Formats: sequence, C-alpha cells, structure tokens
Amino acid sequence: MSTEATILAALMGLSLASASGFRVFLPPFLLSIAVRTDTLVNLDLSDTSFAIFDSNAAVLILGIACLAEFAAYYVPWLDNLLDTIATPAAVLSGVGMSSMVLVGTDPIMQWSFAIIAGGGSAGIIQLTTVAIRGLSSTLTLGFGNSFVASGENIASVVLTIAALLAPLIAAIFAIIIILLLVRQVTKKPKESSI
Repeated sequence: MSTEATILAALMGLSLASASGFRVFLPPFLLSIAVRTDTLVNLDLSDTSFAIFDSNAAVLILGIACLAEFAAYYVPWLDNLLDTIATPAAVLSGVGMSSMVLVGTDPIMQWSFAIIAGGGSAGIIQLTTVAIRGLSSTLTLGFGNSFVASGENIASVVLTIAALLAPLIAAIFAIIIILLLVRQVTKKPKESSI
C-alpha cells in the first residue's frame, strides 16, 4: 500500500471508529455494504480475518443489529442500560474498523493505530455521549433522551458516509467532534455569585 493510500485509509479508519462511538453497528454495516458491492472503498478482505465482512450474511446481520440499536436508544430506560454494553463494544468496533481499512499495511502500524486512534476515538465519543445521556436522564427524567439519540444517529450516519466518500474531511470533522465533546463534558460549572 502506498504512503498516500495508507494515510487515506488511516483517516477513514479514524472516522469510522469515531462514528462507532455514536453507534456501534452502523459503521461496520455501511463498510460491509461498500466492500460487498465493491463501491467507495477498494478493500480486498478475501484472504484476511475480516473476510466475513464481504458476505451477504454480514450485511444482513449487521443491518438488523443496526436497526435494533437505533430503535433501542429511543426507549428511555433501555438506552442507559444499552450504554453499559455499547461502551466496550464501541471501542472494539473502533479498533476493528480502523484495522480493517488498514489491511495490507505493516501489521505493527495497523494494529497500533487501530488500538490507539481507533479504539481511543470511539471510546472518547462513547463515554461523552453516555455522560450527556446521563445528564439528560437526570434533568428530563429520560424524556429528552430521544433528542440525544437523534443527534447521535445523525452524527453516526453523516460521519460514516463522509468517511467512505471523503476521508480527510471526515477525519477533520471527527477530531472537531471529539474536541467539542471532551470540552463540553470537562467544562467546569460557573460559580454563582451570592
């Protein structure tokens, strides 16, 4: 893989991993469709451990899981419960997405980038969305969580599609999202002057 192709793959991997922080199953589902139909991405996964992603079964299973995940986040008590499972799953999905698009590069670089950048970005986004949903649950008794879920769904779809179409723009978008989410969660509350 050429240097330019490796950089584009890394940017795509970072973006797909970040999208996995919002929704675990959407990025693998859309990447599986792209690989299966041989559009948007030029990945040959046939002789790799990721070969299953180039199958109709993977597209079907990931599609069903994607729809179930999207719907589950609109159920107020289920969304918080789902976060306990989705947090480690998002990190694993981020690592998987990053390593999959870097197939054909040096394995040390592939897996180091996948674990640090892919897993890290997915984990940061997932943890901040958990905190935001927890705050929403506390302040609105769960009624505001559907708005949070809608925002996450939109962010995941846009970021995943952007990663497949324009990896550089998507990576910039992903980094901005990560910085904004971290800033929002770590922002100190203003002290009242009484």
